[in-house]
Amino acid sequence: MGYYIHVEPDVRVYTEDINPKGNRTILFIHGWPANHNLFEYQFNELPGYGFRCIGVDLRGFGKSDKPWRKYSLNRLADDIYCVIRSLRLENITLVGHSVGGAVAIRYMSRHCGYHVSKLALLGAAAPSVVQRPNFPHGLPIEEVNRLIEGTYQDRPKMLEQFGTSFFYQKISQPFAEWFLEMGLEAAGWATAKVAKTFRDETLFSDLCEIHVPTLILHGIHDQVCLYPLATALHNGILRSKLVPFEHSGHGLMWEEKEKLNKELMKFIN
Repeated sequence: MGYYIHVEPDVRVYTEDINPKGNRTILFIHGWPANHNLFEYQFNELPGYGFRCIGVDLRGFGKSDKPWRKYSLNRLADDIYCVIRSLRLENITLVGHSVGGAVAIRYMSRHCGYHVSKLALLGAAAPSVVQRPNFPHGLPIEEVNRLIEGTYQDRPKMLEQFGTSFFYQKISQPFAEWFLEMGLEAAGWATAKVAKTFRDETLFSDLCEIHVPTLILHGIHDQVCLYPLATALHNGILRSKLVPFEHSGHGLMWEEKEKLNKELMKFIN
């Protein structure tokens, strides 16, 4: 069941609500540059165990509206707040992958964890994707700049190359095409602006504002959000648990989908 929810008078975000009568609700926030379909292999299984799964397309991506402006973490977190209020969600588990993890963290600090009882971060793009003077654990900033430049010059090529670094395990050609199509559903300007957001913004001060049990799942071969980011999150978030995924890169929701689904269900239950 799909909904369009107004987050501003002229901006709607798309949400897919699977098993609305489920007795435990999980809200999924996808990573860059995909959409809610990135969690297909969670949506295939978790509703069968009684979970209500809600996938959100961030503004600029998937089926959501694609405004020219407003792609900061604050704005993206405010959009999630509008979804939770509009659907009257309570006692939910908030799940964020990659940039979606950064949005989830900002939501927890900016909106005081409104109606969220648990948080799960999957390959999260936090506390900083790029290296900084006091944080040497991220990517060189030049790598993110190349993604942005590639978006403006030849976005299909950039997305195709990005897909090769996204997964540690070998993917089939049809799967690679499916992943590419997800990225192409986004607006080019939104793809570039969100990349600038995760290049420029940090979440160090947000971590101490998280006061719910937090599960951190991260592929040890992740080339997009390097594994030391997960360690930094674990050290910065009280009541957090870190589970390494030994056979995954950034695409752990597919590469080790059985393990991820089991860890999520165990955490929520």
